[in-house]
Amino acid sequence: MPGDKSISHRALILGSIAEGQTEIRGFLAGEDCRRTLIALRNLGVLIDQVDETTVRINGAGMSGLNKPVKPLDLGNSGTSMRLFAGLLCGQRFNSKLIGDASLTARPMQRIIEPLSLMGARIESSNGKAPLMIHGGCDLVGIRYSLPIASAQVKSAILLAGLYANSETTVIESAVTRDHTERMLKSMGATLENDNGEIRAQIDGQLNATKIRVPADLSSAAFLILAALIAKDAEVLIRSVGVNPTRTGVIDILREMGADISIDNLQMIGEEPIADIQVRSSTLHGITVDSSLVSLAIDEFPVLFIAAALANGSTRFSGLRELRVKESDRIAVMVEGLREMGINIEDSEHSTEIYGGELAGGKVDSYGDHRIAMSFAVAGTVAKSTLRVGNIDTVDTSFPNFSDVMGYLGVDLSTQQSEKE
Repeated sequence: MPGDKSISHRALILGSIAEGQTEIRGFLAGEDCRRTLIALRNLGVLIDQVDETTVRINGAGMSGLNKPVKPLDLGNSGTSMRLFAGLLCGQRFNSKLIGDASLTARPMQRIIEPLSLMGARIESSNGKAPLMIHGGCDLVGIRYSLPIASAQVKSAILLAGLYANSETTVIESAVTRDHTERMLKSMGATLENDNGEIRAQIDGQLNATKIRVPADLSSAAFLILAALIAKDAEVLIRSVGVNPTRTGVIDILREMGADISIDNLQMIGEEPIADIQVRSSTLHGITVDSSLVSLAIDEFPVLFIAAALANGSTRFSGLRELRVKESDRIAVMVEGLREMGINIEDSEHSTEIYGGELAGGKVDSYGDHRIAMSFAVAGTVAKSTLRVGNIDTVDTSFPNFSDVMGYLGVDLSTQQSEKE
């Protein structure tokens, strides 16, 4: 299984401003993380990629980054864009963040506002990329309540807070993934979480460490779904990250009747990992608790497929954030599932999916890696061949997806030249 994308991003960034050499094992060598790595090299950080999954970083220290000679191109990575904005607004030099058409369409005002309150100067295109970040600003700590549940926004503020002259507090209304907080603590930052109030401050420097990246639960979700909807299947996925801020997908699938067990639980550094055992199951429709949305924010394409194959109807609400991911994930999933013969009622506030049989045919992922892989799994039980269009971005998070699915016995072929 590929390494966790969220942790790989953060390990690169925090390792680059730590003192000493940080070693990352289990690194995800996908396109998004590659963009983060290249951007850090362009900021003067010495990074040695020993092999595909091992990276050594000679940390530049808190004030050791250098002005890039050209804009930092972050491709399709929203995580990179938002975390770099937080990191760079505390530097002494100007920098510019750019990305592809999809990233340029995603909302950045959500980070510009709190960073500006801290004293940052950021120019944007109507609240979207490209972002021009002015250096030399004296940042101040703030107390900020997140208007949306977003680990990326939280992390951007915490990174800027490393350069502020006083304590920074972020207040969450719903729990989001806490990889940034865990890694900051492992590197020596002072950080407390008191009922959703996260207070962070650094005294001097971050210290380099060794980081083992667990397998990515968001990627494992596709294999979990594939095993659940197959006949007489049993799959063991080893050493998967089971951080409690990420396991909403398992909770929801179990409520739908999924036979999923978590074994061999242990801590590797600050992160919990475990083996996940999955067995074929008969799923039934439920009303998904909206409080679980932030704990499964990247896995809802998988959950939409599960709902389409469940007995009865499944109702989702509170999914507004999915409208501004790599695509409008709700609209794209609804369109594709309707093409496959599934009855769906979709409104501004909720989506209800009535389970049934999946027809084959052709659907478009609109270049969204998680949607492409979700429909690929759906195709394993479709009544006829399914063709999924625009799959080039799968390498963003799961570079060996086709190989892994083939290992499980799935007849999956790709035709990159036709983008299908």
